[in-house]
Amino acid sequence: MKTIVFTEIDQIAFLKLNRPDVRNAFNSGMIEELTQIFIALQSRSDLKAVGLSGEGKVFCAGADLNWMKSMVDFSLAENKQDSLKLYEMFAAMKNLDLPIVAAVHGAVFGGALGLVACCDYVVAEIGTKFCFSEVKLGIAPAVISGFVLDKANSAVKYYMTSAEVFSENQALALGLVNFSGAKDDVTKEFQRVLHLYKENGPVAVRRTKQLLRHLSGLNLAQHQETTTGLIAELRVSQEGQEGIKSFLENRKPSWKV
Repeated sequence: MKTIVFTEIDQIAFLKLNRPDVRNAFNSGMIEELTQIFIALQSRSDLKAVGLSGEGKVFCAGADLNWMKSMVDFSLAENKQDSLKLYEMFAAMKNLDLPIVAAVHGAVFGGALGLVACCDYVVAEIGTKFCFSEVKLGIAPAVISGFVLDKANSAVKYYMTSAEVFSENQALALGLVNFSGAKDDVTKEFQRVLHLYKENGPVAVRRTKQLLRHLSGLNLAQHQETTTGLIAELRVSQEGQEGIKSFLENRKPSWKV
């Protein structure tokens, strides 16, 4: 793998954006590589969570300039195809049933905010700068917009139209970030949250992520059928039975080390 460093430690998959010479900016290679990784991770029942970070001085500065130059003369159809590939990357990440925890620092610009929006928990170092920079170039944060609005509150719309740079504290207020602190504190929080996922029933976590993705599009009757059906199914499952019995017997469930 050239643009992503992939490692596995104690049932956690760690992905590190690895183009520090260009501030971990997106290009077609990184987009393809991330897409394939997230698709492959979906079938990994042995893993419990994903940790995402960036090598070098910043998490991700958005689109790579050379990649942008290569698209200047693209036709409408070619631009549409290129945008679809970017969307597919975010969709593969959003649809991943494994929880994703991200540690960001330095800068999170443009499409990098799409990565943040697709994570379940985000920790940010003090001093990290965020920006929906697309409108400065006469384009729009279109591909990431749905993912961002699904995570952030409505106040984020101002930043998407103004391209104003905002801080980690403002990102916290918007709901894009869950925790901010000094570098050591961020590292500890990153590790703490990943450890929490290791303590939980892995099937239950995955099924809960699936449930939360689907609930918003259901009517009341479908909502009732889906939620009551899931809890009943999990209660009689092998993992559910083990979890309930271990609680009643005051012992650790089998998935906890």
